[in-house]
Amino acid sequence: MQHTMSSALRIARVARPLVANSQVARFSVAPRMMAAGDAGAPRSGGSASSDAFTKREEASENLYVKRHEQEKLEALRRKVKEGEAQLAKDKADLDKAQNK
Repeated sequence: MQHTMSSALRIARVARPLVANSQVARFSVAPRMMAAGDAGAPRSGGSASSDAFTKREEASENLYVKRHEQEKLEALRRKVKEGEAQLAKDKADLDKAQNK
């Protein structure tokens, strides 16, 4: 019987659940409720401004912004220097061309 068993019958036997449906525990799944601030939103109430974590986080963000602005300023300063150097070179080329 094992050798003549059709593939559909073999699949049906393998796919058959090992545990009867009445033995499976049924659970109700409720969505998780988030408290204020869990999703990254600011916390309500007066304690939000005095919280040490909030202050530390704000200081970290301010430091990041300040560094980012400094990097932008440095890039602009380099660009201005490059422009001034190119302008000086162009003026020298112009003077050389006019003096010929």
